[in-house]
Amino acid sequence: MTTSREWEFAGTRGAVTARIWADGEPRYVAVLVHGYGEHLGRYDHVADVLVRHGAVVCGPDHMGHGRSAGERVLIEDFEDVVADVHTVVESARGDHPGLPVVMIGHSMGGLIATRYAQLHGGVLAALVLSGPVLGTWHVAERLLPLDEMPDEPIDTSTLSRDPAVGKAYTQDPLVWHGPFKKTTVRALDTAMRRIGEHGSLGALPTLYVHGEDDRLVPPDATRAGIEAVRGEDLTERVYPGARHEVFNETNRDEVLTDVTTFIEGHLPK
Repeated sequence: MTTSREWEFAGTRGAVTARIWADGEPRYVAVLVHGYGEHLGRYDHVADVLVRHGAVVCGPDHMGHGRSAGERVLIEDFEDVVADVHTVVESARGDHPGLPVVMIGHSMGGLIATRYAQLHGGVLAALVLSGPVLGTWHVAERLLPLDEMPDEPIDTSTLSRDPAVGKAYTQDPLVWHGPFKKTTVRALDTAMRRIGEHGSLGALPTLYVHGEDDRLVPPDATRAGIEAVRGEDLTERVYPGARHEVFNETNRDEVLTDVTTFIEGHLPK
């Protein structure tokens, strides 16, 4: 397994911890954008596959997540998170000038990556969205009218058909196991609307992957969001029986092969 190193920078709302995985001479930069309540340390195996494919891999723990500063899972405006991701991208481009950049976002990270592509799409050679929170999301619709956020632990069986994934998630001290913050839910809703209003990703090659049995971010609800942003080059893969975290699913090898094959097809020859 490729080892990572950490670095820290002054983010928009406090110190942000980022990771880098590298080995040998890379052909491209892959930027990982993690989901709600988790952290980039859960993506070691994804990074390892990408590094073996020829990438230098990097990404931040978002504000209030993982090893980064801030009140846990509190995000007031997702434009700030996009700005922090951009700092990581620009650092990687400075270290590896001329290499194409691919962004891979999961769940809430798919929302962040989509917004990044809308604002900075010219920087990217390709975009990968995994179970992205786009369009409408039943969790936000249910929570927004409430005065207090219910403390309802996630059903970890919804993450993957592999029970080891749920067990590791439960035991991970860097994963947030408490309730949503109302401010974050509002910010998520605002970001989804903003993305939908902004529109198409144009010519940016985009791979959209989703688990057919994703009950956390149901694909039917995401569909409207995908249609709102889809550009001229969209590839889709919906995996039968798969749940929310397709990179951690029982068919993860198939999913990651689809990702690397897609990336390979969009790297400069």
